[in-house]
Amino acid sequence: MISRSIVIGVAGGSGSGKTTIVEAIAERIGDENILRIEHDFYYKDHRDLSLEEREGLNYDHPDALETELLIEHLGQLMAGKSAMIPRYDFIPHLREPGLIETALRPVILVDGILVLADKALRRLFDIKIFVDTPADLRFIRRKDRDEDARGRSYEQTKSQWLGTVRQGHRDFVEPSKRHADIIVPQEVHNDIAIDIVVSKIRSAITEG
Repeated sequence: MISRSIVIGVAGGSGSGKTTIVEAIAERIGDENILRIEHDFYYKDHRDLSLEEREGLNYDHPDALETELLIEHLGQLMAGKSAMIPRYDFIPHLREPGLIETALRPVILVDGILVLADKALRRLFDIKIFVDTPADLRFIRRKDRDEDARGRSYEQTKSQWLGTVRQGHRDFVEPSKRHADIIVPQEVHNDIAIDIVVSKIRSAITEG
């Protein structure tokens, strides 16, 4: 029986490499020991708007996310209860039907561009990580992801980057870096930073 999970927040700009860091941690700790929750799952559902209107929304502002629901779900999990996690589809910009039932595991990894920008959410993290990556590399990664996984054109990606992503990063994401316990440079894969995090997690699991 798990007495207490260690909760980790992984932040960083769009395209910074958060998924790479999370997967590297999971590989060392074991997928069976980790529950991953994406802040993106909690984007607000705007079914009352047309697709064109939804595409024009600012998804890089804290108000775009239902963070209070994520906090509620983390509280349920930390109390030993299950939680019903929403799912989100970035192609139509809508929550998918149905929920994902989750149960407590030794490690809860929460990742997203704004997970360190919210004070109430930050308080729940035992370890706070910020993945620090240059803007040009982040844009290239985002362009590739948008084309491959979301069917968007270069012009669509560029428009969103210049319209909201860049400003959202300056206003909310970059300032949240000061709250991180560990800053991981992601121009190259950083095994030393991963080893430090993994060592801390293993120690916490053993103590628990």
